Amino acid sequence: MLQASTNPAAAAAATSGSIAPSISLTEKALKYLNKMRAERNEDLCLRIGVKQGGCSGMSYTMEFESRANATPDDSVVEYDGFAIVCDPKSLLFMFGMELDYSDALIGGGFSFQNPNATKTCGCGKSFATGKETEAAATACNN
Repeated sequence: MLQASTNPAAAAAATSGSIAPSISLTEKALKYLNKMRAERNEDLCLRIGVKQGGCSGMSYTMEFESRANATPDDSVVEYDGFAIVCDPKSLLFMFGMELDYSDALIGGGFSFQNPNATKTCGCGKSFATGKETEAAATACNN
């Protein structure tokens, strides 16, 4: 796992291991995200969040956007010059999550290791935390 920082004091604390980042990236995920960003040739950050829907009640969202779109309420996590932005409501469901990437032909792509998820769908892109009232699905059409 890579070290993240939100400010210099937090970077020092994260390096010492006393504060874990709110969202972490594996080296494979960071490499692939940097490749995708470079292809767009802009100074972009990754906005990550959750929305209602998906096979298990909630689904992950990810999109590149301009760093200027970040609001004061957003959490911003920096990884070697790459920024992840997350709104406060989504962060409640994703705190402690690790984003990974695999280039496997079957089952490849981004994967979410979310400690808050009590149930996940077979597609791995949706989850439940036990806070939803809908029953979680065990199968997916994706």
